[in-house]
Amino acid sequence: AETDLSTPFLGKHLRRPFLISSMTGGHALAARINVVLAEAAQALGIALGVGSQRVALSGGVFHGTDRSLRRIAPDVALYGNVGAAQLREYQVTDMQRAVDMIGADALIIHLNPLQGALQARGDTRWSGLLSRLTHLCAQLPVPVIVKEVGFGISAPVASRLADCGVAAIDVAGAGGTSWSAVEGRLATDPQLVALAEIYRDWGIPTATSLREVRAALANLPLIGSGGIRHGLDAAKALRLGANLVGQAGPLLRAAIDGIEPLLAHFALLEQGLRLACFATGSANLAALRGARLLGEG
Repeated sequence: AETDLSTPFLGKHLRRPFLISSMTGGHALAARINVVLAEAAQALGIALGVGSQRVALSGGVFHGTDRSLRRIAPDVALYGNVGAAQLREYQVTDMQRAVDMIGADALIIHLNPLQGALQARGDTRWSGLLSRLTHLCAQLPVPVIVKEVGFGISAPVASRLADCGVAAIDVAGAGGTSWSAVEGRLATDPQLVALAEIYRDWGIPTATSLREVRAALANLPLIGSGGIRHGLDAAKALRLGANLVGQAGPLLRAAIDGIEPLLAHFALLEQGLRLACFATGSANLAALRGARLLGEG
């Protein structure tokens, strides 16, 4: 029988354990790319996270982050996205607007302190945000997911986030896109360029982050992203504690060329995961999570 890759996540049933991770927050191509991503998510029964909605919340261009996504993908798990730094300026009503704007099933709050510190006018005011996050989790009627942006989340930080009431964590570890390197390429200040180079490889690798956070929080839903390049990477992330695996960069490169390259990418990702399940004798994802790791008894 074929391996069952379906999984529940935050009250939704997904046919495959994949998340299209947040990207294209304000790019000129974002509207067209978001349509392609939504079409793929609907076709495959996977989750979709939109890019940052900060510009749209401030009255700017929506770049495809509107109700059209829900019309394209009526059945998918759809996640809004706002930066944690914006918790200072936005109220719960603003966060609800982000949810309503796209008909989201959950709201992602992304953590990017190092990225902000490497920007000429980046926001580095991070003190006091845990209490604001706690308030948001208590008041927002949809689940709150907290994610990093490629630097990973440690077990102590994950425990503090769980205490705030977050419904899930995306560890988004090091191994994929380095936003330190990206900011270094964008910077004009020589000091910021130098600092970005120093910190280009900063972060907790995704595998380490998943393992540590899962050991600390046995039951909290986790997303593994950051350097997931193929189905075997996805299988490893699931074995180490992820409930879903996320990709962004590889999907963006495929989606620019339209729906067919994107679907082909996912077909290979799925077959790679199925092969790992076959090779470990795992009939479903629960069995894969129990597969023996090298070095264990």
